[in-house]
Amino acid sequence: MWLTIATPPIRSLDKLDQVMGAAVPDGLRARYACQDGDEFRVIAVWESKDHADRFFREVLGPVLARVLGPEPAGAPAMTGMEVLREFSPAVAG
Repeated sequence: MWLTIATPPIRSLDKLDQVMGAAVPDGLRARYACQDGDEFRVIAVWESKDHADRFFREVLGPVLARVLGPEPAGAPAMTGMEVLREFSPAVAG
């Protein structure tokens, strides 16, 4: 499993929704949009690093170019890391 934390060059939640869209990328397990001051963070959990790399290369790059222009101000900063242990508490029904 692979986790990514990205800081996209986006300043509004509406624009973030426009970029991320409603489609579920192959290998995506969960995605969280957060805001820290005036910066957004997108945290995603992937089946593998390959799934994340493919999404960033084949999907996100072209979408960012279409929505924000071919050279958006401030390329997205992204950190990726392998998940060593996962804990999901049981949800009481």
